[in-house]
Amino acid sequence: MKCIERFKELWKSYNVFRIAVVIHLCYFIISLICVLTILRDQNDFLIYFNAGRIFYTNINDLYNQEHYIWDYRYLPLSAMFFVPFYLLGFDLGFIVFHVLNLILNILICVLLYKIIRLVRKEDHEQDDKRIILYISLYLVAAPQMFNYILGQINLYITFFMLIALYIFLEFEQLKWHLLGSMVLGLSIVLKPTALLLIPFLIVINYNVYHKKLIFDFYKSAIRIIGVIFPISLNIIIFLLYPKLWDGFVETNFTGGNPLTLNFSFSITKIILNFCYMYNIPFNQIYILLIVFGIFGILGYIFFLFGKYHERDSIIYGFTFGLVITLLVYYDSWNHHLLNLTPLLIILIFILPRNSDITDKYIKKGFFFFSFFDLAFMGLWFLTVLWFPYNFASTIFLLLIFYGLSKHSLSTDNKDSFNKHVKKIQGGKV
Repeated sequence: MKCIERFKELWKSYNVFRIAVVIHLCYFIISLICVLTILRDQNDFLIYFNAGRIFYTNINDLYNQEHYIWDYRYLPLSAMFFVPFYLLGFDLGFIVFHVLNLILNILICVLLYKIIRLVRKEDHEQDDKRIILYISLYLVAAPQMFNYILGQINLYITFFMLIALYIFLEFEQLKWHLLGSMVLGLSIVLKPTALLLIPFLIVINYNVYHKKLIFDFYKSAIRIIGVIFPISLNIIIFLLYPKLWDGFVETNFTGGNPLTLNFSFSITKIILNFCYMYNIPFNQIYILLIVFGIFGILGYIFFLFGKYHERDSIIYGFTFGLVITLLVYYDSWNHHLLNLTPLLIILIFILPRNSDITDKYIKKGFFFFSFFDLAFMGLWFLTVLWFPYNFASTIFLLLIFYGLSKHSLSTDNKDSFNKHVKKIQGGKV
């Protein structure tokens, strides 16, 4: 009842919220009609549906890509999640899946509101008007329609990631951090988007002023154990069905799929497209590892030396991890941005109200990803024969990476950082 009353209050008080809800429901209805009619054979839900069918009927064939219109890349336990949708049949299964996506978007908005209220700094407006504005922008963002019409699972990842983030921010007890990291691990089982967030779960800082490394061993160990546990359950499946391991590795790393010309905006893919275009010999694994080495190491160094407010480090860590993932992995698609934009919204409220970093990097990235990225995907199809590089989102990802790095080392954070260090040394963090 409280949720309904709150919705009515927002509906009456905020015109932008009413518009956002109407537009979002239009996205939902149009995509539902399209998938059940003209796009029945061209959507990602069909891949998940078939993965659930094969897991249920003949698991050894899970990575036989002849069963799919596009490659199935995820961990084997992910397919188990889609078995119920297969048992419902395609039409009813998609309707249930689609409604669950809508419910997840509602829950994501609630989580965003709660997290922002938890971490918002004092120099920001203390009413809800600006929070509702950004939540409304999230609801009308173009990737929402793309995610719905593809029947994608990105909202599940965003939901689990925000649940984990809320738990880390709200609760101090180790049992809660174990639960939060297990929730994050579950998201990785479902789709490995958040895999590179794992190193950022470690509670560690280097105090450049006192030249001392601050490391919370117990909290770090609990978090790592929690996130690894759900993922490690896939080892049982790989041991029971050894053929699956070979199929998983070939599909994701060593096979021909990473070489296919496509509109992914990762740096790795842009390099591969360049090599493909000009017949330059290359090894996709080496390119992946080099790009990952550069951005992974740099990102973690900036995180290690970051001077953050006591609770903010996990938010910056999550954002670093996702930005690095999108820059590095072969396939970074427009709908993946629904995992990143909620974190950018949160950053807008924890950075200083008039921060240059917010204006120059975070806000620009948020608005581009939300409303202009799909246009550049369309442009890629027009230029693919002679210029197969979808580089616009790459530029904004690099700007966000630079903005995060610059803020991490900013001397403006010195006072809050020193308070954070004292609390860790006192055993309170």
